[in-house]
Amino acid sequence: MTVFTKGTIAVIFCARRTDADDSGYADAADRMEKLAALQSGYRGIDHARNADGSGITISYWATDDDAKAWRDNPEHAAIRETGRGKWYSSYSLHVARVERSYDWEK
Repeated sequence: MTVFTKGTIAVIFCARRTDADDSGYADAADRMEKLAALQSGYRGIDHARNADGSGITISYWATDDDAKAWRDNPEHAAIRETGRGKWYSSYSLHVARVERSYDWEK
């Protein structure tokens, strides 16, 4: 786990998956996580998915401009369009600024 400094941008993506193309989705998700990590300002990612297909992915960025650059990355944009057409039945996206962050581990 990583503690994020005050002002870190959190892009919160909440989605419901369809039953279509699980292996294609998994490959794309893996590729997007690796690609995001190469982008300027990338700070980390958290994600979880339930058995019913609902999930959340939170990516963290140093600045809002870094988060927008990720949004505008051509490969990310192409995968987003595929997701709208095939992998998601719905999603919402929220952008927030981290005010406090801490971790605990046993």
